Amino acid sequence: MTAEAWTPLRLLGWTQGFFAQKGVDAPRLTAELLLASALGCDRVRLYLDFDKPLGDPELARYRELVRRRAEGEPTAYLVGAREFFGRRFAVDARVLVPRPETELLVEAALAALPAGGSALDLGTGSGAVAVSLALGRPGARVTAVDLSAGALEVARANAAALGAAVDFLEGDLFAPLPPGARFDVVASNPPYLPAGDLAGLQREVKREPRLALDGGADGLQVLRRIVEAAPRWLAPGGVLLLEMHESHLEPLPALCRAAGFERAEARRDLAGLPRLTVARMAAAPPPA
Repeated sequence: MTAEAWTPLRLLGWTQGFFAQKGVDAPRLTAELLLASALGCDRVRLYLDFDKPLGDPELARYRELVRRRAEGEPTAYLVGAREFFGRRFAVDARVLVPRPETELLVEAALAALPAGGSALDLGTGSGAVAVSLALGRPGARVTAVDLSAGALEVARANAAALGAAVDFLEGDLFAPLPPGARFDVVASNPPYLPAGDLAGLQREVKREPRLALDGGADGLQVLRRIVEAAPRWLAPGGVLLLEMHESHLEPLPALCRAAGFERAEARRDLAGLPRLTVARMAAAPPPA
């Protein structure tokens, strides 16, 4: 009796059940992404060729991806990319995986960035925010900073692949900027998780760079540094945009006001959680 062939449809059904048992998020979607990667095609092709048996090399590649995902390796690292703001960004273990929630940061930055203005992305990681800003405002000058040389390699490759003009600098927050630089928008998705939350993270998130996650005891360690220094780098009327932990709903806007920002408010994401603090400097006084 001939063994039943492993077709895309049969593989997806089996893997969906296997991932569900292992507690993998979005088991069907994850199975589709991994199988498409193993076959070198898009997800639509899986269903166009749903009854086409896979060869042994294809099955071996897919089984290895399934094994690694079940052990907690992030899907984005396994397939080498993640969709963000309608574009495909390469990612690997050197960078944080871009989240849909961070698109709120990009939307707010684009709304605040004037034509021909300037923007700074602190802790750029994969470059998803900086590249999205550069492509969303083609006439703007976008600068991106990261402490990790490896992350900057990923970010530069993404900018080149997507045709985005971004000036990348290596260093700690504002340190590598030239003296006298001023920006209309400073945006950051910094490490903001309270250290006590790290142990409870999903296995997948624990595989991401701790440097991009750990915000110190209260999650505000890096945020405080950004808020305190930002006024010196913002143009009059400039805007500071900071992704945040839900526990920062009151303390982060308060820190911004204490640092000299004229206004500061927290915004919620689609799930209703505090996600973003928006702080604005006072505008320049009109000429006498």
